[in-house]
Amino acid sequence: MEMLKGYVAGGPIRARKAAAAAAQCGGRGAAGGGRRRCAAAWVRCSRPETAAAEAAGLTAEAAEGRGGKGLAERLRLGRLVEDGLSYKESFIVRCYEVGINKTATVETIANLLQEVGGSHAQSVGFSTDGFATTPTMRKLRLIWVTSRMHIEIYKYPAWGDVVEIETWCQGEGKIGTRRDWILKDLATGDVIGRATSKWVMMNQDTRRLQRVSDEVREEYLVFCPRTPRLAFPEEDNGSLKKIPKLEDPAEYSQLGLVPRRADLDMNQHVNNVTYIGWVLESMPQEIIDTHELQTITLDYRRECQHNDVVDSLTSLELADDDRTNGSANGKQHEQELPQFLHLLRLSGTGLEINRGRTEWRKLIR
Repeated sequence: MEMLKGYVAGGPIRARKAAAAAAQCGGRGAAGGGRRRCAAAWVRCSRPETAAAEAAGLTAEAAEGRGGKGLAERLRLGRLVEDGLSYKESFIVRCYEVGINKTATVETIANLLQEVGGSHAQSVGFSTDGFATTPTMRKLRLIWVTSRMHIEIYKYPAWGDVVEIETWCQGEGKIGTRRDWILKDLATGDVIGRATSKWVMMNQDTRRLQRVSDEVREEYLVFCPRTPRLAFPEEDNGSLKKIPKLEDPAEYSQLGLVPRRADLDMNQHVNNVTYIGWVLESMPQEIIDTHELQTITLDYRRECQHNDVVDSLTSLELADDDRTNGSANGKQHEQELPQFLHLLRLSGTGLEINRGRTEWRKLIR
C-alpha cells in the first residue's frame, strides 16, 4: 500500500484554488451541472472532485471518470468530502473476508484501509502505478513505505455488512507523513474502528530512506487538512506508546515462516498486511479461542523479501509494576484486556523485521 501524496495537473497553487472552489460550490449545482464563478476559476458545480479537477486543468469528462479508468471510478462507492481534504468509501464485507468468528478478519480491515487510501489517491488524479507518488518523487525514484501502523477495532463487521471508511493524510515532521482512518457501520453511523499510520520515503533502487524535501511536501500538503486532524486525539492514546523489543526466550513461537509469491506487493517486498498474519501465527490458541483482537500496533524495521525465512515470537506483556529491572521474572499480570508483545525476525541472522503489540478482549458469542 502506498500512501496518498497529492498533486494535480496545474500544480499546487491551482489545486489549492480548486479545492476551495469545490467547497464553495458543493451541492449548489443544478441537475445539468451549470457553471458558476467560484473562487478564482470557473468550475462545474457538481461533485467536489469534479470541480477541483476542472479548476486544476482537467476536463470534466476525465474528472467524472469517462476516460482511462472511468468504469472503476463510476462503480466505486467513494467520493471526496466537500472540502476535498478527505475521502470516504463504502465496502460490502464479502464471504471470503470473514474468519472463524463469522466476522471480518483484521487482515480484511487492514486491506480495506489500503484500498481506500489508493482510491483517495486516484480520486484526486495522482499516479495510478500503485505508488501514489508526486511528480518529484517519480523523477527521483522515491516511494512511500510504512513505518508504523496502529489499528483499533471496537466492533467487527459481519458478512454482508457495509462499512464506510474515511481517510486523510497530513505532514508528520521532517521525515515523513501520516494517514488516518475512521471506520463506521454505514447502517447505524456508529464508529466501529479507527487507525493511524506513519510513512517514510525510500529510494526504490537503493532501498535507503530519504528525508522528505520541501518540494515533495509542497506537492502533497495541498490536499491535507490545514490544521492537524487526528483519528486519535486523546492524550496518551495507544498509538503513541513505544513498543519494547521482545527478548528471548519468548513464551510462544512459530518458526520458519516463508513468504508466498502472493504476499509480495508492487514495491517488490512483502506487503505490510502479511506481517499482521505472521504476528498472529504465534499467538497462544487459548487466546484465539476465547478472545478477539481489539488493538494492534506494528513498527516496521526492515523489508522482507520473497526468499527470506521469518520467525514469529510472542510473549504476554507484563504490567509496569510486574517488571523486575527490565527482566521477564516478574509475575504475569492478570489483565482484563491481555496484551502481548511480538517480534518478527529473520531466521538465519536474527535481524529484526517488525515489532508489535496486541490487545485482546473477551469474545462474546
